[in-house]
Amino acid sequence: MKRIIITGGAGFLGSHLCERLLDEGNYVISIDNFFTGSYKNIKHLTTNKNFESIRHDITEPIHIECDEIYNFACPASPVHYQRNPIHTFKTSIFGIINMLNLARDCNAKILHASTSEVYGDPIEHPQKESYWGNVNPNGIRSCYDEGKRGAETLMFDYHRQYNTDIKIIRIFNTYGPRMNEFDGRVVSNFIIQALQNIPITVYGDGSQTRSFCYCDDLIDGSIKMMNSNDFTGPVNLGNPVEMTILDFAKNIIEITNSKSEIIFKPLPKDDPTQRKPDISLAKEKLNWKPKYDLKEGLKKTIEYFDKYLKNK
Repeated sequence: MKRIIITGGAGFLGSHLCERLLDEGNYVISIDNFFTGSYKNIKHLTTNKNFESIRHDITEPIHIECDEIYNFACPASPVHYQRNPIHTFKTSIFGIINMLNLARDCNAKILHASTSEVYGDPIEHPQKESYWGNVNPNGIRSCYDEGKRGAETLMFDYHRQYNTDIKIIRIFNTYGPRMNEFDGRVVSNFIIQALQNIPITVYGDGSQTRSFCYCDDLIDGSIKMMNSNDFTGPVNLGNPVEMTILDFAKNIIEITNSKSEIIFKPLPKDDPTQRKPDISLAKEKLNWKPKYDLKEGLKKTIEYFDKYLKNK
């Protein structure tokens, strides 16, 4: 039985990861300060004798014996990471230093959940891991984008200087049950608006593109990466099926049988115009690719939000 720490364990993805690793027979320790994570995401796990939840902010050091660390702690939506941009940056930089020191002390493997936002508003399309990105270093999204880029730098510096066993994944747009209702992302926004038959808000003209990966696929890729040999990454994890935001809104209306109309508002500053992962490396090194098609994943997510709204 491995002792595994998951920072951000009460978050959307972190809670799914806790669940999966418990099912695989591990002892799982969730560390979360509940800034964006929610206790309700992990409440069903608290009766498991192999699960532990610790309220802690990883910008402060912590020492717990462990074999593996999954670092998923950081607000990941613009609404949340712009609410306290300095703390967002500190979570990425001080947080990864503290987790890297813990990994070094325990001789543990550490996986860092980086992001497609390290590519910024990309000039290269689709994005390969070799692309260095096109990032504004002092815009309103920089606390997140540059924080994640800095965290990757620290991961590799610890690997080179201390031989720390590191793994880096770059997560593209991911969706599924337990998404935060108020995170401002298109999936949760559009589904909630559609279920309530209120106007669906598209920013810009809707021609910007995204690709959407279901959470179960992302968790599969994360665990495959942690268990890989002689491969540090970074590696893209996402669904390469690309669509415009306008087409995505129409999909949601169709699946929910909603009466919502689509309205348009100004595009936020530094919002990327294109986002699509090249997952060739994940296929080659991890034998990984997404299994869920968009409609299948959306139906599960819509069921979750429908039940959530009825029980509010």
